[in-house]
Amino acid sequence: MRSLIVEEKYHGKKLNSFLFEKFPSLKSSTLYKALRKKDIRVNDKRVSENVTISSGDEIKVYISDEFLFPIFSISFEKIYEDEQILIINKPAGILVNGDNSLTTYLSQQYPFIAPCHRLDRNTMGLVVFAKTKQAEEILLSKFKNHEIKKKYMAYVYGIPSKKQARLEAYLFKDSKKSKVYISDEFKKGYQKIITSYQVLASDEKLNTSLLDVTLETGRTHQIRAHLAHIGLPIIGDGKYGIGEINKRFQKKTQMLCSYSIQFCFSNDAEILNDLNEKKFQISCPFEKEG
Repeated sequence: MRSLIVEEKYHGKKLNSFLFEKFPSLKSSTLYKALRKKDIRVNDKRVSENVTISSGDEIKVYISDEFLFPIFSISFEKIYEDEQILIINKPAGILVNGDNSLTTYLSQQYPFIAPCHRLDRNTMGLVVFAKTKQAEEILLSKFKNHEIKKKYMAYVYGIPSKKQARLEAYLFKDSKKSKVYISDEFKKGYQKIITSYQVLASDEKLNTSLLDVTLETGRTHQIRAHLAHIGLPIIGDGKYGIGEINKRFQKKTQMLCSYSIQFCFSNDAEILNDLNEKKFQISCPFEKEG
């Protein structure tokens, strides 16, 4: 049995539309059979037709998981887990959300699972998931208020003139092209971004550097685009990097890793208070290349 709470955006929608969006692999024939057998409940009342649902309704679906989720396997490492959260070391090449994603796979194992931030498909590293709705709400608020610190490691082409810097610029997201653009000056439609880096190591012969990167703003593709903008493209980045350089180093995905997450709660975190001051860190596969 799967239990779902109807979000505000589905208020006034039909039950079928809600379930098809929540379970992309669900076939119409399977859903209609479940309705005929009254295997779906809305607020603990069995329904046999495509009813209208409201925000806050609880939908219970008594359909086997094999009909709700695609059967596929993803290899990853669990870094931490308790009753409220799960931290995964996501490999490159896998989406956090969407079809055939890490979230889809985890949904086969957990009654409730929700990613609380995102990484690009080809960015590797730590992702925090909530295992309860209350934990999700708290984590989203803590990320928004910068009470959860994330650090990244990037292997770039070039050697910065400064060993460390705090960079300010403006970013425009072109959703149609799935790409962002950086400007040093404010322009209409652009949002301010702040990216800081520290040089961990450099190789003058290869003209490469290993950077420790932190974000004060978390915009789409911010690290990749911002570093490319200042002449430090991430090696392997097919969108913002340099094709010739990527071929030279034989890298097909960006050498960018979310390697550290630290919980730094300045306000009450309720059921997550035990996480305060805890830090989780992994080794990046490319950190010795710097």
